Amino acid sequence: MENWINFGIALLLVAINGFFVAAEFALVKARPSRLEQLALGGNLFAKVANWLARRLDASLSACQLGITLASLALGWVGEPAFHHLIEPVFAWMGISNPDVLHYVSLAFAFTTITALHLVVGEQAPKIFAIRKPEPMAVWCALPLAGFYYVAYPLLVALNWITSLLLRSIGVEAVDEHGTPHTEEELRNLVAQSHVHGELTRSEAQLINAVLEFDDQSAHQIMTPRTDVITLSMDAPIEDWITTIRKYRFSRYPVVEQSLEKAVGVLHIQHLVGLDLSQPLDRAALLQPPNFVPETIPIKTLLQHFKSSQSLLAFVVDEHGTVVGVVTLEDVLEELVGELEDEFDEQVRDIVPEDDQTFRVLGQTPLDDINKAMGLTLQSHDSDSLGGFVMQHLGRVAEQGDVIQIDGAKIEILRVEGPRIVSMRVRLSAPLASLDAPTSTDDNEDSAAQ
Repeated sequence: MENWINFGIALLLVAINGFFVAAEFALVKARPSRLEQLALGGNLFAKVANWLARRLDASLSACQLGITLASLALGWVGEPAFHHLIEPVFAWMGISNPDVLHYVSLAFAFTTITALHLVVGEQAPKIFAIRKPEPMAVWCALPLAGFYYVAYPLLVALNWITSLLLRSIGVEAVDEHGTPHTEEELRNLVAQSHVHGELTRSEAQLINAVLEFDDQSAHQIMTPRTDVITLSMDAPIEDWITTIRKYRFSRYPVVEQSLEKAVGVLHIQHLVGLDLSQPLDRAALLQPPNFVPETIPIKTLLQHFKSSQSLLAFVVDEHGTVVGVVTLEDVLEELVGELEDEFDEQVRDIVPEDDQTFRVLGQTPLDDINKAMGLTLQSHDSDSLGGFVMQHLGRVAEQGDVIQIDGAKIEILRVEGPRIVSMRVRLSAPLASLDAPTSTDDNEDSAAQ
């Protein structure tokens, strides 16, 4: 009878061990925001679970203490109980030598209790808690809180001894569970959430765009100087109207001779309702010019647009030369993708000709090329493929020039003056799959062509 009592105690200890394992992993995996939401619903178990989660280190110490005590007790009670229950079975099978019978029974009992401990007391509750952390944390809350209070003096003593030991060897105890995630870890979490269906593709792309947001500068998103459409301050008003009707932008830089002599920015709504046959005070129609350095991070640029109430800025380099213009729309497109209106004509930067060959615009960013084609092109001086090719050539590119780089051959298809307009990129091996090509809009809300 005593053996059967010990056998029942052993099974109970396995269940207790499983309880503490499940509680530990549930508290680690549970989202604090979800537990707070459940607690606000008035559920007592959820309130206790939220209380334990706010004291995560102490709660996990209680779980570890419970696991250790249960495991030690199981080894003390379980093996003898299983040994004495199994010994008669082996004797019935014909094992008569007392020593052989003892060791075979002991080995079988050890194997059985170990398997039971691992499967029922460790793996099963751990996996269940990982897959359903919030429900498990809520279910375990009250018993764990009771054990936490009962064992609190012992937990304090053990934590004090641990801290003393760590300090003696020059290590400061830290709250490892409060360590923030790195940007790369956040990207991995987003990718895993997308794979498991917790985030849609568009949600994952938006979060990744936010993480990349502050890594870019105005120089990388601006409309280059060569593409900027301007209005001359001295030109007849009829020329202004012709240009506005042709390009259909909402804002235009107004200059005297060059962008370095920018007078201001014209919004076409300021022309609405005016009698254009009469002399106009053009200066009164313009917003003051707004200049930003090309190195300004786009996060800072966004704040600049919000504070200045000017949605178009002239981008200048270290020498004070205007190298392009940038708009609020350019900044927002880095987060949400291309924004097109009824006048925009979609022009794709990367157009596949087959699974190995692509027609690419010279202004296409290197990052887009690398993502779409699986390449690793890098340049400290150029952000676009055209600039990368020009740097590789070491001279002004000409139509028909061909360069060979790791993984691809690039042929110049069209140039306009010193600028590369389009190229053909042929990969050394076909892509197994191609992401949707990046598309850009030549008619952005800036004065870009």
